[in-house]
Amino acid sequence: MNTTQLLLGLIFSSIGLGYFLYGKKQKKMVPLVCGLLLMVYSYFIDSTLWLSGLGILLSLFPYFIRL
Repeated sequence: MNTTQLLLGLIFSSIGLGYFLYGKKQKKMVPLVCGLLLMVYSYFIDSTLWLSGLGILLSLFPYFIRL
């Protein structure tokens, strides 16, 4: 694990915490689940490309899918 992966994990986990708290407060499942996934997925992925790609995808998902 290098510095880039640690920084990306910190950034996407912070975004995930915001989504999680918003989803919990508003009782909406999409931001809640995306927030949980953003906080956890960086522990299981080693590639910087996959880490950034999946993080961007999960960060934008609640914006386009509003349930």
